[in-house]
Amino acid sequence: MDKIIEVNGLKKSFGDVHAVKGIDFYVEKGSLFAFLGPNGAGKSTTIDMISTQLKPDGGSVVLNGYTLGKDDDAIRRRIGIVFQDSVLDPLLTVKENLFLRGSLYGMDKAQLKNAVFTAAHTADVMDFYNRPYGKLSGGQRRRADIARALVNTPQILFLDEPTTGLDPQTRHRVWDTITRLQKEHSMTIFLTTHYMEEAARADYITIMDHGKILAKGTPAQLKEQHTKDVLKMTPKDEAALADCLEKNGITFEKTGGDLVVRLDHTIDAVDIIDCCREMVAGLEVRRGTMDDVFLNITGEKVRD
Repeated sequence: MDKIIEVNGLKKSFGDVHAVKGIDFYVEKGSLFAFLGPNGAGKSTTIDMISTQLKPDGGSVVLNGYTLGKDDDAIRRRIGIVFQDSVLDPLLTVKENLFLRGSLYGMDKAQLKNAVFTAAHTADVMDFYNRPYGKLSGGQRRRADIARALVNTPQILFLDEPTTGLDPQTRHRVWDTITRLQKEHSMTIFLTTHYMEEAARADYITIMDHGKILAKGTPAQLKEQHTKDVLKMTPKDEAALADCLEKNGITFEKTGGDLVVRLDHTIDAVDIIDCCREMVAGLEVRRGTMDDVFLNITGEKVRD
């Protein structure tokens, strides 16, 4: 296990508001790491500290061997950040924005030209490379934002809700870019999102709320620990099906004309269906989702 980010006892308060309360977690090198939580959970404050934008009150962060508060310049050279709100100039072309960004890293002319060209191709922005940023579509802007964050060839890319407000087709295109970065360039992706289907793509997930870490694990582990599968049956005769379930000691709920059974294990649905087959007109087995995980852990639905 190669840890590229290690966070221990990280704290931050703003007056009487304890935004981050001594959290611990790590991120493996080359992974897609999802950092989830409701608004106000402390996610942005945590990211701002890790990325050297905000000074912690306590705790430690080590990023690829560099210590926060001691090696901040080295950390900044190794990360890229795609903010939720763009920081590019709408009047400049994508090319001009990328060269402006690259000039901040002290590269010579040849290095800068190569860095910008590589970032533009990697983020797939060449089709609109010479167009003003302000004239681009939402999806094109996000890809340009990603290109900006790649100019310094970062080892870790922070993505703060990169697809919020985009239509499904555009979100898919942006995710193609993100996936390619991780797989082809072995880049570590640190993601925050309110779309749980995106979080389900992650190699590992950490969920926080009220400044504390509430749960950690792979998507499969979190679903196993915090959700139940559901068997939904549409009865031919509701009274007969209810009687059958009761006689077999099976707890159920009535929902919109269906009888719903929460399963400890998916395979349990087979025995239930077998014993009540003649009373069932239709059925559906639904696996637990990341939305269920989020709701069960935080007590809240995902909110934008």
